[in-house]
Parts: sequence; structure tokens; C-alpha cells
Amino acid sequence: MSRTSFAPGKIILSGEYGALFGRAGIAVPSRFGVRATFDEDSALGRIEILWESNEQWLPYVERIVAAFEERNSAFSGRLTINSDVPIGKGMGSSTALTVAVALSLIGDSREMTLHIENTLSPGNSGFDFAVIWQGTPILYRKGEVQLIELPAKLLRDAVLIDTGVPGEPTNELVAWMRGREPDIWEHLDTIGTCTERLMRGEPFDIVMRDHHKAQVALGVVPPEAQQLIAAIESAGGAGKVIGAGSRAGGAGMVLALGDEKTIGDIARKWHMPTMTP
Repeated sequence: MSRTSFAPGKIILSGEYGALFGRAGIAVPSRFGVRATFDEDSALGRIEILWESNEQWLPYVERIVAAFEERNSAFSGRLTINSDVPIGKGMGSSTALTVAVALSLIGDSREMTLHIENTLSPGNSGFDFAVIWQGTPILYRKGEVQLIELPAKLLRDAVLIDTGVPGEPTNELVAWMRGREPDIWEHLDTIGTCTERLMRGEPFDIVMRDHHKAQVALGVVPPEAQQLIAAIESAGGAGKVIGAGSRAGGAGMVLALGDEKTIGDIARKWHMPTMTP
């Protein structure tokens, strides 16, 4: 038996941190993703993991497999994984790994896969899992998922800018937010309002500017990323961090809208790679 699966990364258009506290968010799947193939071989007596790209997350894959084996009989065969999702930069790479491995090992079992996701990533909002599992644009609020349609041109001129690995892990930032909830309520409300404005059809670049300001107020857009986005805005564009961001170091991936050449020139000034979403 051989089974191949694919799970996309994700791009949050609106809702970072807001989704943790009950505000609505919008996310879309990325063209980047994780492909996993499980070739059953009973003679092997174990799972042999073969990573065809970056092996940085091999230990995490081993944890995923072990978690599934705790709830099922042991698997035997070869699990081959290939991923082009930027790792640890706000595009849901860990969740995409979990979903892709689950689909290749046990097939379409959402409940069990979600249980493993929550075991390995306790305290998550469920936002990443929802869009990656569905593989289509969603509106998300408090565990409720609504499939939505967005204008085809929404991300036509968008650029992803790699600002570097965040200085803190997501779970640390989430704990920091939970400890400050009364103080950040206003900014979370702004993020929720941005989602509502997008659903009403307001121009994404205008909404994005307000969303970015709220993320800065939350303290998860480090100085260099702020300078980058300020330069993009000065050139007539807009940008925002699409993941948890950070307090120091890189901010992961920034989504930018505007003139593609101009954005590319700005990113090169900071020696930051770009790609299309």
C-alpha cells in the first residue's frame, strides 16, 4: 500500500492573535506545502523517515509519528517527506507537517489529526489547522469554520518577504499575550474589525495598514520589520506580518502589496529574499 498526501502552508490575511481571543480571522492556503508518501512494508518492522529537502524538522516528524503510534498499532514502512514551506516563519509549517503525515498514515481522519495537533502544539487557536485541513480560504472564529470566496485578484500582486527567524517561539509569544489580555483588548478589537472590513469588500491594502498598526501595538513586529513595512508604505504599498511575529530578531514572513519591482528593491536593500504567495 502506498499513499501520498499534500498539506498547504497558510497565509493569514487578518486575525493573528485575535483568533486566540474570539475575534474572527481570514486565512488562505499557500502554494507552498508539505508532501508525504507512506509506502507500507511489513518486513521493515518500523517507520523509516526519508526527508527529501530540509531535515531540520526530522525530530518533529518523529514526534508526530510516535503520537499516531500511541493511538494506533505500530506502522511499518517508509515515510518520504518533501516540504517547501518556510520553516518557523509564520506559514504553518509544523501544522502542515502534522496534516500531511496524518493523511499519508491514516487517511482522512480529522478528529484524530486534530487531537495530535493539539497534543504537539497545546494552546493553539485552531486557526492554522482549520485552513490547512480545508485547503481553501476560510473565515474562522472560536473553532467555527466558514468556507469563503475571495476576489481572485486579492493576492495577484502580493509578495512574501522573508525577514528572518523570529527571536521567540510561538508558544512563548502566545503565553505573553494571554498574560496581557486586559491591556491589549483594544488592539485585538482592531484586528477583529479588520476581518469584518475585508469581508465587506474594503480594499485589502487599506485594511492591511490598520492591521499592521495593531500588530505593532501588540509588540510583535520587531524594529527592522517595522522599518521595512514603513518603506513599503512610503512607496504606496502595504505590508503586515502573517504569523506570530516576534519581539526581537526576524518577524518571519511579511506579506506585501504594491508594485512588485519596488517591493523587491526595498527587500533587497535589507537583504531579504522574496517569493510569490
